[in-house]
Amino acid sequence: MALLLLILHLFQPPIVGQISNLVFDSYQRAWPRPYEDAAVRIVDIDDETIRRLGQWPWPRTDMARLTDSLTGAGAAAIAFDVVFSEPDRTSPARAAEILRANPEARGDYSEIAAMTDHDELLGQAMGRGPTVTGFFLTNEANAVRPTEQAGVAVSGTPPLDALPAYNGAIAALPVIGTRASGAGFVSIQGDRDGIIRAAPLLSSIDGRIVPSLSLEALRVAQGAGAVMVRSSDGSGELGAGEITSVVAVKTGELEAPTTHSGELWMHYTADRPERIVPAWRILEGDLSEAEMRRLFEGHIVFVGTGAQGLRDLVSTPIREKELGVVVHAQAAEQIILGEFLTRPDWALGVERVLLVVLGLVIALSAPGLGALRGGLLALLGLVGVIAGSWFAFRNAGLLLEPTFPALGVVSVYIAITAVSFYREERARSHIHNAFDRYLSPELVDRIARDPGQLELGGEVRQMTVLFSDVRGFSRISERFGPQELIGFLINLLTPMTDVLLARKATIDKYIGDAVLAFWNAPLDDPDHEQNAAWAALEMHETLRRLNADNAGNPAWPGQVSIGVGLNTGPCCVGNMGSRQRLSYSLIGDTVNLASRLESLTKVYAVPILLGEDLAARLPAFATVELDVIRVVGRDAPERIFALLGPPEMTSGPAFIATRERMSAMLAAYRGRDWDAAEAALEALRGPETTPGLEGVLAIYATRIADFRRTPPPDDWDGISQALEK
Repeated sequence: MALLLLILHLFQPPIVGQISNLVFDSYQRAWPRPYEDAAVRIVDIDDETIRRLGQWPWPRTDMARLTDSLTGAGAAAIAFDVVFSEPDRTSPARAAEILRANPEARGDYSEIAAMTDHDELLGQAMGRGPTVTGFFLTNEANAVRPTEQAGVAVSGTPPLDALPAYNGAIAALPVIGTRASGAGFVSIQGDRDGIIRAAPLLSSIDGRIVPSLSLEALRVAQGAGAVMVRSSDGSGELGAGEITSVVAVKTGELEAPTTHSGELWMHYTADRPERIVPAWRILEGDLSEAEMRRLFEGHIVFVGTGAQGLRDLVSTPIREKELGVVVHAQAAEQIILGEFLTRPDWALGVERVLLVVLGLVIALSAPGLGALRGGLLALLGLVGVIAGSWFAFRNAGLLLEPTFPALGVVSVYIAITAVSFYREERARSHIHNAFDRYLSPELVDRIARDPGQLELGGEVRQMTVLFSDVRGFSRISERFGPQELIGFLINLLTPMTDVLLARKATIDKYIGDAVLAFWNAPLDDPDHEQNAAWAALEMHETLRRLNADNAGNPAWPGQVSIGVGLNTGPCCVGNMGSRQRLSYSLIGDTVNLASRLESLTKVYAVPILLGEDLAARLPAFATVELDVIRVVGRDAPERIFALLGPPEMTSGPAFIATRERMSAMLAAYRGRDWDAAEAALEALRGPETTPGLEGVLAIYATRIADFRRTPPPDDWDGISQALEK
């Protein structure tokens, strides 16, 4: 990942520059350049000025008055972000022509035509003060060229290939431009997104280097000669085969570092109203002489248009709409104050070294540190890169781009995390492959997610427990050899296990032909009682299908039957065993009773027996009370029920009759009314009742006959006693 980013950084596609620009823009918004009065002012021809003085363009006499007022106030330089390229339509000669063309004209207006031309008046005003005219540079070839007052000198080879080149210009009229002290271009082009991040100080036209308005204003303000340009080979910074580029510009005592193409990285201030003076206040005499001198004496004054329809709007990192004249003014401020943003030549090298070094550090350290400490290391690297870049910007004016080193840290850490995740998934898969034949899929997933759960301990939960056992398994074992017996058990227990797992059971263990399963652990199952009842019924339905499908199969021992005991209640479930070996299992009286119920299915000759608590939680299922019995190893008696069928069975007349007659029989039996009990037994044997209770009826017929011969004692409570587990 670090290598891919390094290759991308080496080729410097446009996206790299765009990312850098966005970062540096955010820095400027977070910390604009603190405003400091650098003796730079802007005279703004704003909306109020237009309202007071009339529609633009004004007569050049107004511009001449403005120029003389600023000159009289002691301005060090007056730079116009206005190009006087067309003759004044209001000049006397032109006005006389318009008057003569009027049908109502009286005379030839020769006196008016003889008055001084307004462009000449402005030119004279320009000559009386330290003025700088503006001109546009265009890519369309023409013969217009700006007036050169002082020129540009180069230390080294002229860096023409590095500068923006133009083929034409739109300049001030000669009568105006030749009288001014200097001329500078006002053309400013933004980056791909239109944002002005660097102000051009130099451009070229026909192989001639020309200065910007801000640079020329600084020269005129100091009364300096030519602008000095230091090129890369004139400063010893040119490498073999490189194009000669600009390193710095100097005018008078002021010097500014530049980009290779002669631009000044801009560090903009927030909006400062004190920098701007509306033009109407000067032209209408709103400012006293003392106030004029306070505002303009010794200052560089930029004259621009901020009125609606006239304004030259540009986008900067901190303002979406900014006056172009403000960019010129702020460029002059930065050069005067000596506060620069620079992106040194070694910046790219530092960024690439950081990218590689941090990528290697994270790549080599993070795997051994683990996810948390590796993440903290990556976070430290990320914060360090960003904080270092911000510190360099904030305290040294250095533009060091943190994005790619930061991306290196993040991408390498993500790659390591992805590899670790892949390895962990492989480890989980190994756990699945090793244990999913022994444990339920839910339990395997839980252990795979958190191997720490393989610790001793448990919790008490309300659970439903199932015991199932194959009837006559000893005879089956005698019939088959060991391999045939294992094959039979696999063919039997596999579909039974499918039924249990489909009903969200956790398989605790297989004990030969017996199965122990439970519900509501390790995952919560709010319907665990119903799921257990359905599982027991579906196990018997599956067994009936297996018997039918394997009829005549020598590997299947005829008609196989199973007994199922179900019980619900509190159990302690968790990792049981020793520190050397443990098993996820459960213990408790609920489990013991479920085991006894499974054994009692042989006694009562019913497929499924339920405990009293579970039967009470299954009111919708077809359950019938069979007895109250005290099982071996347990003092408390338990009311037991047979599960005869699913909920839809309960609405059938046969089941309704069976339940009513069974209740009547039990009531008569426990009330020692043997005749009524025998009558109920006879009714239960009728064809209109549900089959499957023949073994239970035989038990009660025997008990009643015995009690007729030997009546029970007076304290007899109707509770039976199981004689074996």
